[in-house]
Amino acid sequence: MNILKPAAVIGTNSWGSALYEKAIRGSVVDEATIKAAVNKAIECDLLIFDSARDYGFGKGPKMIGELCPEPIVLSSKYTPVTKYKKGQVKESFDKDLKDFKRDKIEIYWLHLPNGIEENLAEIIELYRQGKIEHIGVSNFDLDECKKAKAVLEAAGIPLYGVQNHYSLLDRTWEENGLVEWCMENDISFWAWAVLEEGILAGPARKEEKFSLMKAIFSRRRKKLKKLYALMQKVGERHDISIAQVAIAFVANKGIVPVCGCRKPYQVEELCTAANVKLTEKEMSRLQEASDALHVRILGADMFRFAVSGGNKKK
Repeated sequence: MNILKPAAVIGTNSWGSALYEKAIRGSVVDEATIKAAVNKAIECDLLIFDSARDYGFGKGPKMIGELCPEPIVLSSKYTPVTKYKKGQVKESFDKDLKDFKRDKIEIYWLHLPNGIEENLAEIIELYRQGKIEHIGVSNFDLDECKKAKAVLEAAGIPLYGVQNHYSLLDRTWEENGLVEWCMENDISFWAWAVLEEGILAGPARKEEKFSLMKAIFSRRRKKLKKLYALMQKVGERHDISIAQVAIAFVANKGIVPVCGCRKPYQVEELCTAANVKLTEKEMSRLQEASDALHVRILGADMFRFAVSGGNKKK
């Protein structure tokens, strides 16, 4: 695996808390199954696991420490939701190290564009101490990314990546130039919520477990019939599922799909989808079908409410 150009990344935002798993994913998965998924990821060379302190109500990082030995590569985040206080990044980072049972975190992200300079200064210090190998930003717009890049470059450090929402249904960051800017500057673009909380996995099935997220967006799901039909046809040509078409679409854009995986088959399907080569015609038809619907699920700017001070959009 090339850490600079991963095919895909394993998301862990539903690891750790049975309550969270039940509400968001509709089911609870035992640790033995998750451990089997980790082993499958190693077998598939999908070695980057993405986390944050609040995943699984704080239990997710602890589970990673128990179930993810080397060669698993760790990606974690600091989320600045309050006014900057000196030492806040280091405090959170040290908790991560303790939970992960590691002495470093390979990829570390500033999770929101609050106190960019102050928070990055602490992350830079951790980088200089050898505790971080790569620094990225998440949920930043283009101007904020440029600011972060300038701060890092002034310290002699490249911006590793940008981790934002992107899917077949929501290509806002492509349309406003952020994805192109990343490509031009050799900055990795990671996409979270590629499946829009399961909505892009296909039409509702009778055997499907109830989940809060799917219930919230069920009406919009009904508007996707034509898109599902096209995705089904594309999938049949490549022997993949509708969900895998959604993942493959993102990967074929040169974007790294971050997908939550708790079961071995999900890891295997992610690996397969990330390596499927869609034709230009298929990509174009998928885009056109999506654009014609004018349907948004999560929204590219869903976390802007948490951006404080001068970083807020007017």
